[in-house]
This record gives sequence, C-alpha cells and structure tokens, in this order.
Amino acid sequence: MRAVILAGGLGTRLNKIIKNLPKPMIKIGRLPILAHQVELFKKYGIKNITLATCYLSEVIEKYFKNGQDFGVRINYSKEENPLGTAGGLKEIESQLKNDFFLLYGDVMVDLDIAELISFHKSKKSACTLVLHPNDHPQDSDLVEIDGKQRIIAFHPKPHPENKYFNNLVNAGLYVLSPKILKYIKRGIKSDFGKDIFPKIFKKEKLYGYVTAEYLKDMGTPDRLAEVQKDYKSGKIAGLNRKNKRRAIFLDRDGVINDTSDDVCKTEDFKLFPWASEAIKKINASEFLAIVITNQPAVAKGFCSIEELDEIHKRMETLLGREGAKLDAVYFCPHHPDKGFAGENPKYKINCDCRKPKIGLVKRAEKDFNINLKKSYFIGDSWRDILCGKNAGVKTIKIEPGKKNLAQAVNSIYFLKPRQ
Repeated sequence: MRAVILAGGLGTRLNKIIKNLPKPMIKIGRLPILAHQVELFKKYGIKNITLATCYLSEVIEKYFKNGQDFGVRINYSKEENPLGTAGGLKEIESQLKNDFFLLYGDVMVDLDIAELISFHKSKKSACTLVLHPNDHPQDSDLVEIDGKQRIIAFHPKPHPENKYFNNLVNAGLYVLSPKILKYIKRGIKSDFGKDIFPKIFKKEKLYGYVTAEYLKDMGTPDRLAEVQKDYKSGKIAGLNRKNKRRAIFLDRDGVINDTSDDVCKTEDFKLFPWASEAIKKINASEFLAIVITNQPAVAKGFCSIEELDEIHKRMETLLGREGAKLDAVYFCPHHPDKGFAGENPKYKINCDCRKPKIGLVKRAEKDFNINLKKSYFIGDSWRDILCGKNAGVKTIKIEPGKKNLAQAVNSIYFLKPRQ
C-alpha cells in the first residue's frame, strides 16, 4: 500500500512559533512531525510514500530527499496553489491504483496500522475514516456511525446549540479506495470533510474506525504544546493499541447524571456538577473512561433505542462543552422479566450484558485491549460492584451524601497524568 501525506499547510495560527518553516516540519522531540509519520508507516511496512507539498516545499524535499536515508521511497506532488485535502489527489491519480492511506501532515499519531488495515478489509470499505472522541468536539467536524460502524451522517462545525451529537471526531487519517477519486474534480480546491464525504456516504460504503489511540492535530499553539508534552512523557507511544490499557468503568445513572427523575427523554438528562471535572481527570491520566450502563427502560417500553441514543448524544455533548470525553459508551437495553403492559418483547431476554453479568466489560476489554486486573469500576448499586468483582476489577461504590464521582476518582492512587 501507498501512503499520501498532506504536507502543504501554511500553519497560519502558528506563525509566531514556526516563522519560515512548513507546519509539518515542526519538531516533536528530535524529529519533525512529518518524520514521525514516515517512521510510523515504515514500521508497518508502508514504504511507498507521497508527500503532497505546497508552502516552502523545498524545505521538506531537502530534508527527506528520496527517502533512502529513512528506509522508504518518497516522491513528491507539489501544488502551486493549495487544492485542499482532496483536490491535490486528483493530480496523482495515476499512482493510486490500489487502496491507500491519506494522512494530514499536522496530525501526531501513533496507531496500530495493522488493525486499521484489517478493519478496512473486513468491511470491504470504500473509505475508512479513523474516528475518536476529543476534548473539543464543539469546534470539530463530527461523524455519526450505526451499530455496524457504517457512517450515516456528517456534522461539520459550527454545530447548532440546540442539537446534540456523539463525540466522534474525524481524526485526519483515512484508508481510501481509488474509486473515491472519481468524485474529485481536477484543479478544483476541495476538502474531504466538507465537500466529498458528505456527498458520497449514501452512495459508497464509508466506515468509521473508532480508536482511543493517540491522534492529535497540533495546529494551534496550545495543541502543539500539549503534543510536545505528551511526546516527552511517553504518552503518545503508550496509547498504541498493542499496549494493554487500564480503564475506569463508570455506571451512568447516579454516577454521571442526576436520577431524581426518570431519564427517559433527552431533556431529562442532567449532569452532576462534578461529573465533567472528574472525567477530565481520568482523561488526563493513562486510564480510559468507559460507561457501562443498564438501560432496561428500553425493554420496559419507557423509551426507544433511538431516544436512548439521543440521551447519550446529550451526555457526550454536555461533557465535551466542558472539555471532558468518554472513550466509549456500552449499554444493555434488556430486561429478563416479561408480562408487563407496553413492554418491548424484542428486548425481554435473559442476556449476558445486563449487570452484574460482565458481557459489556468483556466487549470493552476486547475493543480496547484492556488489562482488567489494573482497572476500576465506579458505581452506585450492588449490580455495579458485583459486575466489577465478577470481571476482576477493583470497585468503588458511590454513596449519596458521602462519596460522589469526583471523590471516587480522587481516591484512585494511580490516577496521575504522566509528568
């Protein structure tokens, strides 16, 4: 496979820092971010690399030459005028006969490329977008997927204030089939996120590969400083999926949100005032923040799966507005007892995912390569605590008036960000 890296960005927001340097040549540690990207592809056997350049392209060409010193083969596609994230690909269409990677040159990434390729092939995808939650979804382009991870909607920024969305952000790394190129017009500036994907997702099979691995653009001074800090601490390499992760599993109702009233409508969901700060503390550590929740209201007929999805969108949106993110939300809609008026018989089953059973925890363990022995479960009921114990994780019980989520998180000794 070939990798195409878009390395023509001006870096306008970083002018005071980079001066006469192309944005992808900013150093993270000893190497420019572009060199980190090249090394990542080489690590996974992707050694044919095209650098799409524009601004100060000679600086990049002088550094990388033909790629021989880096153990890869590099060629260049120079744009005289910027053509956006999509427009420039049409100029090198003849080189793109097979599926290929496209990566934005200002994204610091450490990701298990082999897993991404496997997912892309298993879905027979025309285009796979790497997606992840971030701590600023309100100013990010968001993507919506269904239960099979097929993309069903795009939500470009700015987002209307009265709508809620899942926190799934287009991370700037794709695996593309050459068939996508037919939707790009030669010589016309265009952007995948705004001009191409929203127009073709109903025509072609587009899928979202959701990951908690490290992908962060460094296009602002604050984000650049964060990336440099994360590299120095070892966090970037540590989040690769090949490494076992630790998680803090969170119940939802009574832990993240108030349950003074039943939560069956979007407007019923109200965050506890301490929830965002507690989850932000988890985000700053090496732990994943994963919700594991029983939602028998679906089986009982009090709300539909669609209404539950809207409630979770509200949860993720409200958290995101305060700089907090959940790495995943797993829910059980089932209930074993039958015979009640208005119930939904489809969900009246004896499942393996209703706490205190551990089906959802095991799903998360597989999806994120979690070390359960070094993980925690925070909940407010005996079902949460027994689920944690059944799964072999440490447990912390929230008790109203005595311990809330913030206090529970603060009690975890190892919950410290890398220095």
